[in-house]
Amino acid sequence: MRVSTEWLSDYISLEGVAPQDLAERITRAGIEIDIVENRNQGVTKVVVGYVISKEKHPDADKLNICKVDAGLGEELQIVCGAKNVDAGQKVPVALVGAKLPGGLEIKKAKLRGALSQGMICSAKELGLNDKLLPKELQEGILVLPAELEVGTPIEQVLGLNDHVLELDLTPNRSDALSMIGAAYEVSAILSRDITLPAPEADLKESGSAAADHISVQVDAPELCTHYSARYISGVSIKPSPLWMQNRLMAAGIRPINNIVDITNYVMLEYGQPLHAFDADQLSGGSIVVRRATEGETMITLDDQERKLKDTMLLITDGAKPVAIAGVMGGQNSEVTSDTANILLESAKFDGTTVRKTSRELGLRSESSLRFEKNVDPGSVIPALNRAASLISAYAGGNVHPGIVESTAGSNEERVIALSVTKVNNYLGTSLSAEEIHAIFDRLHFTYETAQENELLVTVPTRRGDITRDVDLIEEVARLYGYDHIPTTVIEGPTTAGSLTKPQLIRRALRGLLSNAGYQEMISYSFVNPERSTLFSALTAGSQSVKLAMPMSEELSVLRTSALPQMLEAAQYNRNRKQESLALFEIGSVFYTEEETLTKQPKEIPVLSLLLSGNRIEKQWNITAEKVDFFDLKGAVESIFAYLGLEGQISYAANQPKDYHPGRSASIYLKISGEEQVLVGTLGQVHPELQLAYDLGDTYIAELSLEALYDEALPPLVYRELPRFPAVSRDIAVVVEQSVEAGVLMSSIRESAGELLQSVQVFDIYTGEKVGEGKKSIALALTYRHKDHTLTEEEITAVHTKVLTDLSDKTGAELRK
Repeated sequence: MRVSTEWLSDYISLEGVAPQDLAERITRAGIEIDIVENRNQGVTKVVVGYVISKEKHPDADKLNICKVDAGLGEELQIVCGAKNVDAGQKVPVALVGAKLPGGLEIKKAKLRGALSQGMICSAKELGLNDKLLPKELQEGILVLPAELEVGTPIEQVLGLNDHVLELDLTPNRSDALSMIGAAYEVSAILSRDITLPAPEADLKESGSAAADHISVQVDAPELCTHYSARYISGVSIKPSPLWMQNRLMAAGIRPINNIVDITNYVMLEYGQPLHAFDADQLSGGSIVVRRATEGETMITLDDQERKLKDTMLLITDGAKPVAIAGVMGGQNSEVTSDTANILLESAKFDGTTVRKTSRELGLRSESSLRFEKNVDPGSVIPALNRAASLISAYAGGNVHPGIVESTAGSNEERVIALSVTKVNNYLGTSLSAEEIHAIFDRLHFTYETAQENELLVTVPTRRGDITRDVDLIEEVARLYGYDHIPTTVIEGPTTAGSLTKPQLIRRALRGLLSNAGYQEMISYSFVNPERSTLFSALTAGSQSVKLAMPMSEELSVLRTSALPQMLEAAQYNRNRKQESLALFEIGSVFYTEEETLTKQPKEIPVLSLLLSGNRIEKQWNITAEKVDFFDLKGAVESIFAYLGLEGQISYAANQPKDYHPGRSASIYLKISGEEQVLVGTLGQVHPELQLAYDLGDTYIAELSLEALYDEALPPLVYRELPRFPAVSRDIAVVVEQSVEAGVLMSSIRESAGELLQSVQVFDIYTGEKVGEGKKSIALALTYRHKDHTLTEEEITAVHTKVLTDLSDKTGAELRK
């Protein structure tokens, strides 16, 4: 919001307060001022001049010699090259010695032999943004209104003795999106009286009743709680007064004509958007407010055909749409130079509907900006009357008696109870009731004393951001001055901050994998629908979740696995000659059991890994070594060991979806009750999928962290070093080819119990010596007791039990 200090001074005295000081005080009170702009960019000795005559320069086809009266008592001769200069015009004249923006100084000069005693200026040469001028004044010199007095300083004429404060408003302070709202704020900050317009007193009505000419009907009262209109006849369309144009340009709005300018002026003044319809273009003078029908179209003021949705609100005349409510008017009811009769609209539209409509149509305006943040319902009628009185004064309009309106619901002021004790407890102050009363007086909030040290504060409708007592406490704090609030010691019980167990585990895993040479990647949670079913072993049988408003069709569903995105990252790197990759990602995957989503989808955290390329790069004395399945399995096993779960994990040769049929496995976790739960998959990517992604041998794994959180030991828990020696025993057993080493290891762990510290496979042999269809598996067992040194009898007993159970459960025989 751009606030002109010259305009602001209409409502409140700014005497003795410099613009920079005012900006500082407003910022300290909670509304940041981004820029303080001086509208005078360095203009001096420029006055209003009158062009007495214009003649062609004898030696230059594009130059004119003008005689100009600049109020100096003598005619000036000025050479001007502008095409639009002509006799009888009032123009800005830079006198000899004048300075213009950019450091330009005007001196006497001869142009092609003709003396020039000054310069006739364009808007741009005066430092004005010519894009904000009426179109007919954007090129050539600036032509001024004929009623201006010759010799008047141009700073006074164009409102250059002004500063503009640019307010960086937070969404809750929509009240300051108006000059009156800004005036209330400055009044409270400076503790000065405020004088507001009195539109009802200024308004003069005459003629037949407005209801005889126009009618209003609202068919969607939930989206338009108040629609009011006035009928104004006999208007004359012409430029608005220069003072009004200056204020609009200071606010960043281009003047159009008196009717449009007045609606914009009042919008800036009250924060209430208005719209003027050519009443003769409305069928029967009717206004019907309704929802659009799906696919309905209309041409808006920007000459674009808009396709509408049934969620949008339309203003119609019963036969055709004439405006998109709160966003933009229609071309078919536009005010033109032929307009004689006006229907003036002031309404309260639903902010959410306007915001969605504005976004979907790609139309954002000063009006939609205000409606989105919910305009003050108390300003609907005052703004309507203010605009009607200005149209009567500056467009010669006849305002017909009465307002034609439709209302739904009430707009009562909110009453909030506030305790003086609570104010001081929250702020750490010792403010008296009288001091708090004084602050509410400055804010123009009325109040009454309910009981000792308690107020009932009535909040004006313009302050829709204040809904609770804590909001009132914030108002007290900012006007009392944040820098005046003393520093106090924190009181009351405190709770030491800490990480939850899942947070600790995720943080520890990041450190573990990063230290092992893996790089973390972070990807979107939404993916291409065609790839949403890849690697869905952990969410098998479920449905992917479609996004209601996707960024694009390629990113329109929530992922059920992070692995497709890891393959895309590998493909991206491989295309750039980066083939050796070790990646991990900790994120979430999503799924639902429903065909049509009716409840919150399920979300589970996962850890995904990817390995490709070389384990060791080629050097002068060594050859390159490619990563394989066991590199990835080793990383997974180190994770489980770090979490203290190595004894509860088992692997089963398997072919999960999209994995290599002979180089993949499922991972199971044994939890309470001896239940085996699937917690992950690992293996090589299926050859066909590798080819589709143009990858070499690539190995991936995905673990469900949700299943690990409860069973895992807290990371970074230090364990006491063993005090007693371990005993090692190696065995080699012969089993059928179909028996997996993991089955043997599970049997050993179960049989040995707590005495077994570790078991590892160190050799596998197949050949004639063990027989056809057989294989020999050699395992190293380590026994240890935490409280004493194991005796030979204890070791023999447990080892014998291990061998017996192996034979009974798996048919294993000791190799001889």
